[in-house]
Amino acid sequence: MSEIQPTVSYSFTMRLYIENKPGMLAKVLNTIADMKGDPGAVDVVKVEGNFKVRDLTVSASDDVHAKKIVTEIKKIKGIQVRNVSDRVFLLHLGGKIRIQNKVPVDTRDALSMAYTPGVGRVCRAIAEDKEKANTLTIKQNSVAVVSDGSAVLGLGNIGPEAAMPVMEGKAMLFKEFADIDAYPICLNTQNVDEIIKAVEWISPGFGGINLEDISAPRCFEIEDRLKESLDIPVFHDDQHGTAVVVMAATINALKLVDKKLEDIIVVIVGAGAAGVAIIKILKNAGVEKILCCDSTGIISRNRLPDLNDSKKWLAENTNTDNIDGSVLDATNNSDLLIGVSGPNSIPKKAVEIMGRDPIVFALANPDPEIMPEEIDSIARVIATGRSDYPNQINNVLAFPGIFRGALDARATDINEEMKLAAALAIAEQIDEKDLSEEYIIPSVFNKQVVRRVSKAVKEAAIKSGVSR
Repeated sequence: MSEIQPTVSYSFTMRLYIENKPGMLAKVLNTIADMKGDPGAVDVVKVEGNFKVRDLTVSASDDVHAKKIVTEIKKIKGIQVRNVSDRVFLLHLGGKIRIQNKVPVDTRDALSMAYTPGVGRVCRAIAEDKEKANTLTIKQNSVAVVSDGSAVLGLGNIGPEAAMPVMEGKAMLFKEFADIDAYPICLNTQNVDEIIKAVEWISPGFGGINLEDISAPRCFEIEDRLKESLDIPVFHDDQHGTAVVVMAATINALKLVDKKLEDIIVVIVGAGAAGVAIIKILKNAGVEKILCCDSTGIISRNRLPDLNDSKKWLAENTNTDNIDGSVLDATNNSDLLIGVSGPNSIPKKAVEIMGRDPIVFALANPDPEIMPEEIDSIARVIATGRSDYPNQINNVLAFPGIFRGALDARATDINEEMKLAAALAIAEQIDEKDLSEEYIIPSVFNKQVVRRVSKAVKEAAIKSGVSR
C-alpha cells in the first residue's frame, strides 16, 4: 500500500525556541522532511535571549504521524518545543457560526420598529395571513439542519453533541455558498416518531428542512413522512446531495472513457441512505445494470426473506440477473464502482478485475473505502469525498444551489426532476474540452456552480408544478 500523503486536516503549529545559531532551522525542516511531513508557514515571533522563537506549521498524515514528527524534533539539540496546537481544534474553539443583525438597533426609533411596539403590527398582519411570514420574517431564507447524530460522516452513531461540529459546518456552507441562513439543530432522540414531531413543531420558522447524518433505514421513513406532513422542502442530504453530485461526476467521467449510461455496469458498495439514492438517480438517468453490495455480499432476490424494506427495494430494482456472491463477483468486468460504506471495504483486487478504463468513486469520509494511492495505476478515474484529493464528490456542489432554487421558487418539495436538473447543471459547468482524469467535477469554490444549479432547480420546480 502506498503511503498516505500529509493533509491540512492533520496540521498543527509548533512554537519552537531555536538556539540562535546558523543552520538550526534547517535541522528542523530536514527532520520534518525525513519524517515525510509537509512544512508550511514559518513565522518569527520574537527573539528571547539566545533563542529565536518561531511558529512552524506542519501537515501530517494522521494523529500518530503528527506525534512522531513532534517527538523527533524534540530530540534535536538546541531546539525546545514549547507548545503544539492542533489547527483543526483551534478553528472550532467557541463554535464556527453566529447570528448577526441585518439592521443596527442603536436608536430609540430603531428599537421601537424592530421590537415593541412596532413589531406588534407585523405580528397581527401574519396572524391574519400566515403566508406573510414568508416575506416578513427570516423564514423565506432559512433552513434547519437537523440531525440525531446516528450516522455522522464515517464515524457512526456518536450522538447529538458530537454531531454539532458537522451541523455547524453545514450551516457555514449554506451561508457561504448560497447566502442561506441555516441553523444546526441536534435532537437528543433517535426515535422516528419523536424526530418527526420535533421537526413538525419547529417547521413554522423555516423555509426548508435539511436532514443530516440520520442512519438508514430510519432516514427513509423520517423523510417520507415529513414530506407528506409539511408544505416546505424536506431534503436528506446524505441521500440526495450525494446522489446528485455522483450523477454529475458519472456523466463527465463517462465522456472521458467514451461510454454511455445505458451500457455500463455499476457496482455500489454500501446499501445505506446514499447507496439507495444513488441507485435511484442512476436508474432515472438510464443506467440498466446495477449491483449493490452490503456487508454480506451482493443483494439479490434470493435474500428477500432476510432483508429490511429498503434492501428489499434494492433486491427488486437492481441485479436483473439475480446473481449472488462477494464484492469481487460484483466488480468483475464492471465499469463504475461507487463506495458509500466505510473505510477499507473495497479490496484492491476488486478494482483490478474491473473492465476497460475503471472508474472508482470511494466516498466514505474521512477514510475512503480504498485509498487512491492503492489504485492510481489501475483506475482511469478516481474520486473521493475528501478535499485533499482531485475530484472531490462534495455535497456542497449540490445542496446550497438546490435549496437556493427551491426557496426562490417557494417550492413545496424537492422532487426527482429538480435533483436531475441539479446534476446536469453541475456536470455542464465543466466544458467538455477541459475534462481530464483529475477534473471531472467543478471546484466547490466555483461560485458559478450555485448560480447554475439554483437557476436549473428553480426552473425544474416551476415546470414540475411544485413552485408557489
